[in-house]
Amino acid sequence: MADEIKSFEDLGNATAAAAAPVVSDGEAPAADAPISGNGEPQPVYEQKLDAHGRAYATGKRKDAVARVWIKPGSGKIVVNKREFEKYFARPVLQMILKQPIVAADRLDQYDVMCTVTGGGLSGQAGAVRHGISKALTHYEPELRGVLKKGGFLTRDSRVVERKKYGKAKARRSFQFSKR
Repeated sequence: MADEIKSFEDLGNATAAAAAPVVSDGEAPAADAPISGNGEPQPVYEQKLDAHGRAYATGKRKDAVARVWIKPGSGKIVVNKREFEKYFARPVLQMILKQPIVAADRLDQYDVMCTVTGGGLSGQAGAVRHGISKALTHYEPELRGVLKKGGFLTRDSRVVERKKYGKAKARRSFQFSKR
């Protein structure tokens, strides 16, 4: 900064100049670009597809990791080469799996193919849900707001606490013996 700031007026002029959008090559900044609360333009999300026209995402929950591909189709969901009703037999897990698709109002519009490893069935269902949500935003970036508001894009970071030495489990002590 070559100019010295000696008064409040100079400070006001300097901050106004710093807050003004930078114009390069005589171009005006885009008027339709959304502005966030701190004055910076919000990122514009673009469609991310592979060579086969599918959107890919990785979902995680506890120790489970799901690799998810979605493409336009009839609404068939395949988990580890099996129908999801057969893989996740409990209705609660099936409901968890469908939540992002129902929230985005895209039921029977996309085929979902995923492979999931690690953890138990509950963690795997959560990982697939997280992966489907991320893949939907890669295929249709305008769905990001709906899925973010529903909390489907946030990775649930709760994991099992490690066992501590001198304890039976993470916090459980051994049974006290008076004699």
